[in-house]
Amino acid sequence: MKGLKDKVVLVTGSGRGIGKKTAKKFAEEGAKVVIGDVDTESVTETVEEIEGEGRDAMGVELDVTNLEGVEKVMQKIVDEFGGLDVLVNNAGITADSLLVKMSEDQFDRVVDVNLKGTFNCGREAAKLMLEQGSGVILNASSVSGVYGNIGQTNYVATKFGVIGMTKTWAKELGPKGIRVNAVAPGYTKTRMLDSVPEKVLDNIREDTPMKRLGEPEEIANVYAYLASKEASYINGEVVEVTGGLVM
Repeated sequence: MKGLKDKVVLVTGSGRGIGKKTAKKFAEEGAKVVIGDVDTESVTETVEEIEGEGRDAMGVELDVTNLEGVEKVMQKIVDEFGGLDVLVNNAGITADSLLVKMSEDQFDRVVDVNLKGTFNCGREAAKLMLEQGSGVILNASSVSGVYGNIGQTNYVATKFGVIGMTKTWAKELGPKGIRVNAVAPGYTKTRMLDSVPEKVLDNIREDTPMKRLGEPEEIANVYAYLASKEASYINGEVVEVTGGLVM
């Protein structure tokens, strides 16, 4: 894809799953990728895989809920690469429960990572991008954040909130040369689905026109496209990647 070679890209929550595939996709396109995750072991493994393929990667321990830690990571990126061109706000968690059974801790933990974490990283990345007059911020929403989902009051609230932040940032930062978009994946083969009963997944497959779940690589491809020059006039959008599950 055009315009990704030698770009500096930070992918949060990129030790595994969609984040890992996204980081590897950017590396394949010639970008200098920063792997950020709270799981340092997975960070090391991902960096080694990317470097083993002859591509550039740097690993950092990153807790997106810790603003001071986020600031230090951003400074490290500047020290190492001179700036930041693309942020993929991928880090996220779930703690599902029906409304009347959901604990305050469940609600707070998901909000802290998915919403506050996106804000922390987005704000600090925007500061760097404003200095250079260019950049791309890509936020992870979810099809659940667009349409709602039973048992996910906390998760849906955060992913709907991410859409609101995306559109607000697009309006604020667009005039400064910074594009902001969100990606809303449908049901994708990651560890987040491990707790979902197979019968439920079978029903999802049946309801999806393509009759299957998404692959992490398919979400990664969308992130790479949105960061590329081919998407240079796309700003403030929410791109649903669901195989047609909802239309």
